[in-house]
Amino acid sequence: MVARRGRGCGRCRNSAYTLRLAGAGWCVGRQFSASDRGEHGLEMERAEVSLLGHREENQDRCGIVDNDGATLMLVIDGMGGHSDGALAAQTTLDLVGERFGAESIPLFDAPGFLHRSIGRAHDRLVQIGRAQSLEARPRATCTICLVQDGNAFWGHVGDSRIYLIRNNKIAARTRDHSHVELLLREGLISEEEVHTHPMRNYVECCLGGDAVLPEMTISARHRLEPGDLLMACSDGLWSGVSEDDIGALGGLADGELEQGLEALAQRAVDANGPYSDNTTIAALRWRG
Repeated sequence: MVARRGRGCGRCRNSAYTLRLAGAGWCVGRQFSASDRGEHGLEMERAEVSLLGHREENQDRCGIVDNDGATLMLVIDGMGGHSDGALAAQTTLDLVGERFGAESIPLFDAPGFLHRSIGRAHDRLVQIGRAQSLEARPRATCTICLVQDGNAFWGHVGDSRIYLIRNNKIAARTRDHSHVELLLREGLISEEEVHTHPMRNYVECCLGGDAVLPEMTISARHRLEPGDLLMACSDGLWSGVSEDDIGALGGLADGELEQGLEALAQRAVDANGPYSDNTTIAALRWRG
């Protein structure tokens, strides 16, 4: 099924709030930055920003969850063209975050954890929407990145993305489950044309809706190097900035990550106006 995103109006910054769960230490939906070695022995700087854009409601959710030396970073984009997009995003964030907080670390099968977590989030959304018509059921795209023992693993559904930035350049990124991504990979359009293509707001799979498990992509292990930056974002971010803009985040000095994310998110909102989407970005800088 091809799902289309909706549009809204209005403009303001998402109000900040914090949610912490015992044993998980996660911060959700607020602007947050810390250079953290902390109680779990992690050595990372992290930050997250979520802007409303020109919408009436922020249906994006993001979180960074710590558990005994491992970290999970999530961005979930509730699909505004369907009812309860915010509910879909919050449900996914809560379910995956709670599952991670309850896991024994290190995870023996990190890719398997990502696959099971995404699948269970999808099943939960299907269950919530069972009484509604297929078109009205809550849906979301999601991207999840797990860091443990100096390695990163990620998984995603839809067009929310993970970027690995190394030496101020994009070393790797997820590939969207969308028609325009297929055109890009086949060389029929350029990266710049993705942003203006008439099918850019359509994704070919998402969480929720059909009971059938959606296509998901789970990465292999990526060994991190000191200075690497891992970034998760919704399509509201990447659709409004260039790859060079994203790569430049790797050059931010220590303590500047939050400020850099805010500036990049605002640039995307301005570029996508007057109908800019919710714009969410989270990042982890690995110090090794």
